[in-house]
Amino acid sequence: MSLVQLIHINKIYHITDELTFTALKNVNLSIKKGEFVAISGPSGSGKSTLMNLIGLLDRPTSGSYELDGRDVAELNENSLAQIRNKKIGFVFQSFNLLNRTSALDNVALPLIYAGIPKSEREKRAKEALEHVGLGDKLGSRPNQLSGGQQQRVAIARALVTNPDIILADEPTGNLDSKTGAEIIQLFKNLHKNGKTIILITHELTVAKNATRIVSVKDGGVSQ
Repeated sequence: MSLVQLIHINKIYHITDELTFTALKNVNLSIKKGEFVAISGPSGSGKSTLMNLIGLLDRPTSGSYELDGRDVAELNENSLAQIRNKKIGFVFQSFNLLNRTSALDNVALPLIYAGIPKSEREKRAKEALEHVGLGDKLGSRPNQLSGGQQQRVAIARALVTNPDIILADEPTGNLDSKTGAEIIQLFKNLHKNGKTIILITHELTVAKNATRIVSVKDGGVSQ
């Protein structure tokens, strides 16, 4: 069974009463548990819209989306937030870390929303940071870390809830090529350990690290 199943998905933005923009057109996409998939395409192709739909950050205009066998397209915002926090770990190009907060507390943040007690939060956050090679940086703030280390903290934060999917949006975009390669290797290792990785990128050289590439162009998908 597919972990992600998009069926006849359309996404239309209403800019004014008369003006609309179709970002996604009749998209069908299936991603199985344990896959490492790259969603690739140029700017404006629709890949960011597709990522937002997969990550439950936006809703389709029409079509159905089944996540782990459950139709999520019609759920209310609270239900979507709960599923998002439990099933999807996000990694963004700009890291999205809290600057005045330690690496440990940044990683523990999703567990607060999940209602996990403080001692368990700290234990799991420490384990996640050790998993990405930052066991010696627990008390460091983002401005004390390199770009690559900040992205590792962001990956640890994505991992800490043990989600079904790691959804990474241009995760190497703000990094030099050597550091970017190290981050991609980290995703490969996570994939080897059974994680489902969905990587959004406009760089084909980055996309080729995945085991399957889904190409997005003019709102359509080919795979």
